Amino acid sequence: MDILASMHALGHEQVLLSHDPSCGYFGIIAIHDTTLGPALGGTRYWQYASTDDAITDALRLARGMTYKSAVMGINLGGGKSVIVGDNKRQDREALFRAHGRFVETLGGRYITAEDIGTSPADMEYIKLETDHVAGLVGLSGDPSPVTGFGVYVGMKAAAKACWGSDSLTGKTVAVQGCGNVATHLCRHLHAEGVTLIVTDIDPHKVHRVVTETGARAVAPDTIYDAAADIYAPCALGATINDETLARLKVAIIAGGANNQLAEDRHGDLLEQRGILYAPDYVINGGGVINVYGELHRWPHERSRKKAGEIYETLLRIFEIARRERIATYRAADRLAEERVAAVAGLDRMWMGDRR
Repeated sequence: MDILASMHALGHEQVLLSHDPSCGYFGIIAIHDTTLGPALGGTRYWQYASTDDAITDALRLARGMTYKSAVMGINLGGGKSVIVGDNKRQDREALFRAHGRFVETLGGRYITAEDIGTSPADMEYIKLETDHVAGLVGLSGDPSPVTGFGVYVGMKAAAKACWGSDSLTGKTVAVQGCGNVATHLCRHLHAEGVTLIVTDIDPHKVHRVVTETGARAVAPDTIYDAAADIYAPCALGATINDETLARLKVAIIAGGANNQLAEDRHGDLLEQRGILYAPDYVINGGGVINVYGELHRWPHERSRKKAGEIYETLLRIFEIARRERIATYRAADRLAEERVAAVAGLDRMWMGDRR
C-alpha cells in the first residue's frame, strides 16, 4: 500500500511503527488529528492477515476517534494503535511494556486505552512505562458498561426517528457479537422486553448471553438473514457490505462496532433502501466518554449521563440528514468536521513570555 497516499486521503498527522524482537512485539500507532486535544484511541490486539491490513485498520480507527470526540463535544483528538499477534497469548507483560515504551515516545500526543483483544490488566502493564494510558483498574476500568448504555440510548433515538416512538418493547433485535459491549446492550434490551437474536464466533460468549437474556442463538453467517426490526453490529467492522446489504431485512442498523460500513457508498445504499443507519462513531461514543471521564476524574454517573446525550446527538444528525437529503453518515461527518474547523480557526491570544 502507499501509506503516504492513505494519510493524505484521510488527513492523518502521523503513522509510526515499532518492533521489539525480544518479546515478539510489532505495534502501529496512527494519529489522525490533534486540533481538539491529544489523540485518544485504544490499543487493538489482533492477528491481521498482513501489515497493510493492520495499518489500514489503524488509519480508519484513528479517523473515527477524531470524529467521535468531536461529535461528543469533548476535547480530544483521534488516534489508534494496533498490536499484531495472537491476543490469546498468556505471557503479556513484556509485550505490553514494550507497547507502553512506544506510546511514551510520543510525549503525550497519544493516549491509549483498552480495545478489542486487550483488558484493564494489560493497561496496567502499559502504565509501568508511560502515564499516557487510561482504562486502569480502580479508575474507569472496563469502558463497556458505558459504551453499551450509549448504544442502547442511541438505538432508542433511532427508533424514535424511524417509528415515532423510542419504545423498543416488542421489537426484535439481531445482535452480531457477544462481547462485553454487546452483553451490556443485550441486558438493557432484555429489560425493555426486546426479542433478541444473537451470534458470535465464540460459543462460550453466546451461551452467556443466551442464559442471561433468553436470546435465540444463530450461526454467525445467518445473522444477516434474521427476521428482525434492528440489526446491531457489535463485532468487527465492515459487516455492511455488498454481500450483506442484499440480505438484511431490517428498518434500522444501530450497533457498537467501529467502521461498520465497508465503504462510504454502503451508507448511501442504506439511505436509498430506506434503512436508518446510526453512524457507528456516534452511537458507540460511550467508550471515549468513559476514558475522558477517567482523565478528568469524573464520577461514573457523570460519564453515564454524558453517554446519555448520544440520544439527542443522533436525533440532531437524523434531522440534518432528513432536511438536507443526505445519508446519515454524511450528516455525522459534517457535524464533526464543523467542530474541528471551528476550533482550528480560533485566533490564539498572546499569553506573554512563558519561559
